[in-house]
Amino acid sequence: MMFTTIEAEVDEQGNIQPRELIRLPPGSRVLITLLNREAETALLSEPALAADWQRPEEDEAWAGLRPD
Repeated sequence: MMFTTIEAEVDEQGNIQPRELIRLPPGSRVLITLLNREAETALLSEPALAADWQRPEEDEAWAGLRPD
């Protein structure tokens, strides 16, 4: 079983508009995940924050909070 994520937007009439052409066979099932603006901002920020968190300086700054 394979899952594919497709980005889409909702138009003025409330219709879902995929950002890329997709062709599905009749009877296909889809799952839709709705993102609110706050969640979208957090998801877009994650790669930049992850890169920052992986720096040695971050490890040093938080070293005192690690359990022994």
